[in-house]
Amino acid sequence: MADKQKIGWIGLGKMGIPMSQNLLKAGYPLTVYNRTKQKTKEVEGAKVADSPKALAADADVIISMISDDSALEGVSSGPGGAFEGAKSGAIYIDMSTVSPAASARVAAAADKKGIKYLRAPVSGSTALAQAGTLTIFASGPKDAYDQCVDIFGAMGQKSFHVGNGDEARYLKLVINMMVGLTSAMTAEALTFGERGGMDWEQMIEIINNSVVASPLVGYKAQMLKARNYGPAFTASQMAKDFDLALETGRTNNVPMPMTSIMRQFLGTMMATGKGQLDFFAYVTLLEELAGLDPSGGK
Repeated sequence: MADKQKIGWIGLGKMGIPMSQNLLKAGYPLTVYNRTKQKTKEVEGAKVADSPKALAADADVIISMISDDSALEGVSSGPGGAFEGAKSGAIYIDMSTVSPAASARVAAAADKKGIKYLRAPVSGSTALAQAGTLTIFASGPKDAYDQCVDIFGAMGQKSFHVGNGDEARYLKLVINMMVGLTSAMTAEALTFGERGGMDWEQMIEIINNSVVASPLVGYKAQMLKARNYGPAFTASQMAKDFDLALETGRTNNVPMPMTSIMRQFLGTMMATGKGQLDFFAYVTLLEELAGLDPSGGK
């Protein structure tokens, strides 16, 4: 449709593919770039650019969903990055989980180029990305956010403007800290109950219908019951996010004892071959330490 903004999308990982596909379904003209070009075939109907710079040249809105700080700075403000090709007044949205410090550097580079920069990380799994029901929280210029509400609506069921700077970066880390610490609490409690002779599946079912039930516990209940820890989000990925939170907390003199301890256990998971399992597989590490069979005898 002629009235829809032209979008350039950078990063076609587990989240980037379904999110960009939903923009196509919503009728947005889409050009994509991915370092591994083969993945661009999964977004059928999109044009393909050879570089972030080339992608940005004709885009009203550029969106990135990439892995880490260095990737963000590379595709945005680095040599051949989107900022070299973007027109003044273009909107750049990064939806990745990165540090507030790196994000602030990108903001400064965007400002020099006359580019409006939104930080818009998401809450939700790959399944929610496919369904277009993510929760999106954005910070940056409010006028840019207002121009992108419909774009966010194509990818998520709720979006929020949470500030004019890097507030969204902090909020994403706040949520992931709580998610990671919930896995620690749940694992410790389940191991305690298992040692006490509780039936594994019944214990999880009762917890999931108790005062401590939550959307996260409900989402992970079947995984725990089946003891199938295929990753929706790996322990290694959670460790990366904890590192971002801890470094930011250190810079801001925020005490974070629980997060620090859990990061050590995530490191233990990686050292013992569990890093690519779902982060809720932390329970298997505690079972092993307690002398229990993490397979439940299955």
